[in-house]
Amino acid sequence: MKLFLREQSPLIVIYLAQLLMITLVYRLDGSSGVNVSLYAGLLSTCLLLAYLAYRYFSNRSFYERLLNLPASLDDSGGPAQSSPLAESLRRLLAHQFRLYQNDLHSYRHKLEEHIHFINQWVHGMKTPLSVIHLIIQGKDGPPFTAIGDELDRLKKGLDTVLYTARLDTFEHDFYVERLELAAVVRGVTSEQKRLFIRKRVFPAITVENGLLITSDEKWLSFVLTQLITNALRYTVEEGRFVHFYGYTGEQGRPVLEVRDEGVGIPPGDLPRVFDAYFTGVNGRSFQESTGMGLYLVKQICGKLGHEVGISSEVEKGTTVRIMF
Repeated sequence: MKLFLREQSPLIVIYLAQLLMITLVYRLDGSSGVNVSLYAGLLSTCLLLAYLAYRYFSNRSFYERLLNLPASLDDSGGPAQSSPLAESLRRLLAHQFRLYQNDLHSYRHKLEEHIHFINQWVHGMKTPLSVIHLIIQGKDGPPFTAIGDELDRLKKGLDTVLYTARLDTFEHDFYVERLELAAVVRGVTSEQKRLFIRKRVFPAITVENGLLITSDEKWLSFVLTQLITNALRYTVEEGRFVHFYGYTGEQGRPVLEVRDEGVGIPPGDLPRVFDAYFTGVNGRSFQESTGMGLYLVKQICGKLGHEVGISSEVEKGTTVRIMF
C-alpha cells in the first residue's frame, strides 16, 4: 500500500490543485452556491477514490512483488500479473533472466573447459618431471642435487595449480576416512625430507598415541605440505626446528599445531594472511612468496570442516593451528 500511495501521490496532488482551482473559479464568477461546489467536489473525490481502488487491487500483486525481494534467481520473473503494465514487466524480467542464464551457462562451460585443460596440462608435465627424477636418481654431486631441488619446486608448483583448479569441484574429489594423525604427519614430513635437508632444519613430531582424525588424507597432506613449505621458507637460520604438536583439545576435538622458529609475521599482516595473493612485508624479502599457500590452507580446511587459526611473533616464529 505504501508503495502504491507513493506512486499515485502526484495524481492526488494534481487532483487537489484542480479541485481548488475549480472552486476559486466558481468564487470569482460570483456564484455563491457553496453546497453545489461541495457536492461537485464530493462526487469527483468519490470518482478519484474509485479509480485509485481499481488501480490498487488490479496491481496489488505487482506492488507486493516489488516490495518482496526474490529468494533465488528462479523467482526473479514472478507470478503472472493481471494488469498489462505488470505483465509486460514480468515478461521483460523473465526474458532478461533467460539471457542471463544463457550467458552464465556459456561462461560456466568455458570455465569447466579451462579447468579440464589445466588438469590435463599438470598431469602431462608430471610425466617429464618423473623421467628427469629417474635419470638423476642415484647420482651424486652438486649439479644433481640442484636439479633435484628444482624438480621438487616444480612439483610443488604444479600441485598448487592442480589443487587450486579443483577447489570449485571439491565435492567430486574427496574421500573422508578415519586417519591416525601421527602417521599422516610422519608421511608428509618424510616426503619433504629433501627440503628439510636443503634448509638444514629438522622436524620435531609430538603427537598423542592413537589420536584419530576424520579427514581426507590427500587434501590434508597437501595442506600440511603448504604449511611445511611456508615454515621452511621463512626459517632463515640453520639448525632450527619445525614442531608438530598433536593433542586433544576442548570438547575432545583433535588439534594439530605446526610451529616454526622463523622470522614471524608482523601484527599488521596477520588479519590478511589467508587472503589470496597477499604476501605482506615478508613477501618483499622472500621472493618465492606467492600469497597462495595459506589461502589454499584456509579454503581446503573450510571445505573439510576443519577450523584453522594462526598466531605469530616477530623473530620468534609462527604457529598454525588446525582443529579437526
